[in-house]
Amino acid sequence: MAGIKFEIIEHVAVLSESSSGWKKEVNLISWNEREPKYDIRDWSPDHEKMGKGVTLTTEEWQQLKQFISAFCIAQ
Repeated sequence: MAGIKFEIIEHVAVLSESSSGWKKEVNLISWNEREPKYDIRDWSPDHEKMGKGVTLTTEEWQQLKQFISAFCIAQ
């Protein structure tokens, strides 16, 4: 994306992969040299293109993990 700088600090997980090679990934990313945030979005195989996604602070990421854990136990 033009004008947006990013650095993938940590690859956390690949959630899925399409037949075209794009992957829905969870990564820890620094956007525009800011504090890294957890990020869920689709990426092209070379990580040059990306789809829309959602970014989460560390606190939001921890809350999401707690929710998912509690939800899975309740099922």
